[in-house]
Amino acid sequence: MDGEKAFKLRLYKMPEEEIPWEYNKRREMQEIIPGLFLGPYSAACKSELGSLTSAGITHIVCVRQRMLTSLVKPNFPEVFTYLVLDIEDNEVQNIMQYFPKVNDFILTCLKAGGKCLVHGTTGCSRSATLVQAFIMRHFDRSCSDVSEYIQKRRFCICPNMNFTRQLEDYAPICKAYHTTLAPADQQRGSVKRKWEAESSSDMDWNNAS
Repeated sequence: MDGEKAFKLRLYKMPEEEIPWEYNKRREMQEIIPGLFLGPYSAACKSELGSLTSAGITHIVCVRQRMLTSLVKPNFPEVFTYLVLDIEDNEVQNIMQYFPKVNDFILTCLKAGGKCLVHGTTGCSRSATLVQAFIMRHFDRSCSDVSEYIQKRRFCICPNMNFTRQLEDYAPICKAYHTTLAPADQQRGSVKRKWEAESSSDMDWNNAS
């Protein structure tokens, strides 16, 4: 694999202005950072195989409520690699416990040069929380900065208050990770702390963990 070429970690530039948003975009997926998409289940349903393959999707995180397992499910297990999570969207669900598993799944995808879609039912709360946690883990930005950044790509995100609190609790863990990077890693991994990448081919995830 062109591993050297595949990843030079320069990071995605945070948009200075909000991207124009139309209501029907809620039903579509949006690329949040190069290679990582966020959207609703409708973006991964049986009629969307062409759109998924055209976008280069190789991995999908399917987030659903237990009561909807027969409705929200992997539709193309023979085409994409799936991670399926049963997570409730309520005020007691511990979503932070899934952050490491989702991080590893997305990272494995990106390191292999793939692209990952994270979807829930509407793509607004649970899936948005998981995407935000991943970005916080790898980019040295505040919880509110990352939330604002994602909203500029997908305006309709709205994690519930419980998930928002857990993201705020996760922020010091991410901060500690960035603070304890060795000086050499800080130099090499500056991509993790800048928003300056143009495309997925500019993203080097090989040194990320």
